[in-house]
Amino acid sequence: MTAYTVLKGCHLLTVFISITLFMLRFFWQWRKSAIMNWRWVQVAPHPNDTLLFASGIMLVVIFGFYPLLAMDSWLTEKLFGVIISILLGYATLDMKSKSQKLCVLALGCLYLIIKLATTKIPFLMGYL
Repeated sequence: MTAYTVLKGCHLLTVFISITLFMLRFFWQWRKSAIMNWRWVQVAPHPNDTLLFASGIMLVVIFGFYPLLAMDSWLTEKLFGVIISILLGYATLDMKSKSQKLCVLALGCLYLIIKLATTKIPFLMGYL
């Protein structure tokens, strides 16, 4: 097994865990469940998201992609999508906000990120 295969597998696993934890935390918050106060629920997303971020950066370095340049515009869009999804996720899980609309927007943004990652075809910048 190559280092790339292990790194990609780690990245995909942390993506799955991150999305699953987000959906579970939203559901538990929406139901006003006491599970939201459990220590692991508050701590687990942080190391997982750190591994997700680190593995993403390592994949970019291994392949020599250049975000913010025209030749890799799909990666630029993905980067902005990640930033937007983080902000939407934070707003969704904020204790003052219980909006299902924000959750749907965050999941839609995650869908677009996954679509960009699998097809490598930019949605917006390809037309500039």
